[in-house]
Amino acid sequence: MTGNNALTQHDIFTKIDFFGDSQFLFVAECAILLFMGTYLNPNNANFLAAIETGTYIDKTMLIEQTNKRLNNIDFKFICTSRPRRFGKSIAEDMLVAYYSKGADSRKLFEPYKISSSPTFEKNLNKFNVVHMDLNSLYANWLGLSDEERGKNAFMHYVQKKVCADFKIAFPDVDFEETTLASYILSVYAQKGETFIIIIDEYDVLVRENVDEKEFKIYLGFLNSLFKSSELKSVISLAYLTGILPIMKDKIQSKLNTFDQITMFNTGDFTEFTGFTTEEVQSLCERYGRSFDECKSWYDGYRIDGYELYNPQAVIKAVTSGRFISYWSGTSSYEVVAEKIQMNFAGTKEAVIKMLGGGRVDVNVIKYDNTMTGFRSLDDVFTYLIHLGYLAYDEAEQECYIPNREIHLEWQAAIENDENYAETDRIIKDSRRLLKETLAMNEEAVATALDTVHLHVSSPKNYNNEYALHAAVYLAYVYALNGYLVAKELTAGKGYADIAYIPLDKTKTALIIELKRNSTPDSALNQIREKKYFDCLDNWHGEILFVGINYDADTKKHECKMEKLVKE
Repeated sequence: MTGNNALTQHDIFTKIDFFGDSQFLFVAECAILLFMGTYLNPNNANFLAAIETGTYIDKTMLIEQTNKRLNNIDFKFICTSRPRRFGKSIAEDMLVAYYSKGADSRKLFEPYKISSSPTFEKNLNKFNVVHMDLNSLYANWLGLSDEERGKNAFMHYVQKKVCADFKIAFPDVDFEETTLASYILSVYAQKGETFIIIIDEYDVLVRENVDEKEFKIYLGFLNSLFKSSELKSVISLAYLTGILPIMKDKIQSKLNTFDQITMFNTGDFTEFTGFTTEEVQSLCERYGRSFDECKSWYDGYRIDGYELYNPQAVIKAVTSGRFISYWSGTSSYEVVAEKIQMNFAGTKEAVIKMLGGGRVDVNVIKYDNTMTGFRSLDDVFTYLIHLGYLAYDEAEQECYIPNREIHLEWQAAIENDENYAETDRIIKDSRRLLKETLAMNEEAVATALDTVHLHVSSPKNYNNEYALHAAVYLAYVYALNGYLVAKELTAGKGYADIAYIPLDKTKTALIIELKRNSTPDSALNQIREKKYFDCLDNWHGEILFVGINYDADTKKHECKMEKLVKE
C-alpha cells in the first residue's frame, strides 16, 4: 500500500494472482475503483506535498462551493481566471485529491474545514477525475522532434496520453474512437459512471498564439467535451483555470455554458482567489514577521469587500524573512513595458498618475481576452488587471497599482523608455527628497514639487487640487520602501491629507497638509488645530508636520515644517 492508502498497480496484480482467473472480473472492478493514473484518477500526492510544506492555508471550503454545483446543469461548469502565483494549481490539486477515485483522502482532509461540511463524506473520492495541465503538456509537445509534432497535432497528442490511462483503468470497456469525449461516453454507456474534468492553463494556446489549424483542433476538442448534448449528463463538474477569461470571439461559443470567475467577478469564490487579511496575519504571527510590512508589499487587490494578497509572495516573504519582489523573476516587467509602448492616447498620463498613487478610469468590458488585437488603452489595462499588474475597483470602475511589489515592476518597465525619462528621474530622485524632508530642508521640498507638479499636470488640470496631490505622491514614491501611506486619514477634527507612517518605529512619521493659494503656515496651523496627529493613535516618537502651499499664479510651491514628539 502507498502512503495515501491507495492501491498501486503491483498491489492489484498481486490480488489477481491470489484470486485466480475465475475472479478476474471482480479484481478488474477493484482495479477500476483504485486505479491511479497520470491524467485519469490521479492520487493525492500533489496536494499532500502542498500540505507538508507547513505553510498551507486552509482553502478547503472551496470544495463546498464546487459540491453545491455538482450535476447542476446551470452551474457545474466553472472557469476561473487569475494571475500566476495566485494558487490556481494548488486549488486544482486539492479538488483532485478530494474527488478522485485514485486516492483515499479522508485522513488528509480531516484536519481541515471541509471535513465538517455535510457534503464531505458524500462526494469524497467518489468520481472519475480527468486532470490535465495543458501548459506542461504543451511544453512537452514542443520538446518533441519536428517529425513527431508533424504526426501529432497538440490536442491529438494530449488525447492520446489521457486515453492511454482509460485503457488501463477500464480494461473491460470497448473503446472505438480515439477522442477523449468518445472514451468518456463509452465508460458511461457501458458502466454508468460520470466524470469530473479539471483543466489547468486552459488558455495556453490563446497565450501562445498558435497557428489557426492547431487552434481549430483545440476548439473541436472543447466543443466535443462541453457543447455535446450527449455529454451533458456525463460530466458532473468541469473546473477550468487560466490567466485570461474566456476568449470572446472564438472560445466563448464553445464555453458559453461556463460560469466565469475573474478578477472582476469572483462571486462565491472571492476568499479563495488569494490570501485574505486574516490568513496573512496568522502567517505573520506564526513566523514572527511584520504584518504591516507584508501588507505594504503584497496587499492591494480589493474584491467584494476582501483585501487579497499574492499567496506565493506572502509565503516566500514570511518563511524567508525577506520582504522583496517575488513577482516572477527577471524581466517580468517586460510584460508591462511591451504594452505601454503601444502608446494609445492617454497612456503616458495614466501611467504617471498611477505611479504617483492615483487611479485611472477603465472600461473592462471591451477587451476580447486575446493576446493580439489590442485596440485601446482600456484593452491594455484590462489585460494587465488579469495578469495582476493592476488592481481593479469595481465600484468606481478604476484601476491602480496595488502594492509595492508591483510598483517595482512598473518602475522597471519605464526605466529604459525614453517617453518616461523624466518620470524615471523623479522616481530615482525621490530617495534624496525623502532625506531632505527628514532633514527639514524646506527649500529642497518646494523646489522638488515645482518640478514634479509640472510633470504630472496638463494645461487643463495644472491648477486643480488633484494635480497637487499627484505631485506629492510621485515625489515621495520612494517612501513606499519603508512607510505605510495613508490618504485622507480620519484624524482629530477632520482628515489629514497624507500621512507617511514608518514601518520602523524608531523613524520619523510625516503628516502632510496641502493648501492652494494660501500659505504653508496655514497648513501647519490646520494640522495643529485639528489635531491630525491623533490619527497616529499607537505612534510614539517623532512626527514631522509638513505644510505645503501651491500658488496658482506663480506656479510655485512653498514649504514649512515643524516637529512634534508624541509621548
